[in-house]
Amino acid sequence: MPENNPVPSPEPGSPAAGASGQEDRNQRYWFHILAQNTPAARNLHAARLVDKAWQQGDRVCIVCDTMQHAEELDDLLWNFSPDAFIPHSVVPDSATSCSDPVGILLCPPAPRDWDTVIILSATLPADADRFKRLALVAHNDPNVLNQARSHFKQLRALGIEPRVHDQRKR
Repeated sequence: MPENNPVPSPEPGSPAAGASGQEDRNQRYWFHILAQNTPAARNLHAARLVDKAWQQGDRVCIVCDTMQHAEELDDLLWNFSPDAFIPHSVVPDSATSCSDPVGILLCPPAPRDWDTVIILSATLPADADRFKRLALVAHNDPNVLNQARSHFKQLRALGIEPRVHDQRKR
């Protein structure tokens, strides 16, 4: 998968295009490790993933841990593209519904509500294996990388082998 296509559409006839099995399942999970070591770089990468998935017609959410982080992502999505607005809203809890195609969640996402889930939180959703697409994004910071390794191990325990895009190796 090319690095500039972080949320690909399956090629017709490819295993991910409709065949079931482990290969298809693993095509839906990505682990992005950024070369930069700043939270701002991580947020920007997540916004790019949101834009790509939303442009492909997915309902997309970013899962984060704090209202401050949600507000940073909210500001970023409002100003992400000078040519287009990404319709989104902040979802503070599981009781709040989101009618926009993009949500910034401070609660676990429900698989029935979201096609693509981008994890920036310390906790991986318990049902992480039930989403159409899931991306973990880590910037090159020791604490964030340790958290991401934990998420990676949890996905493996669910039988998922995420595709790793390590930008530090460029």
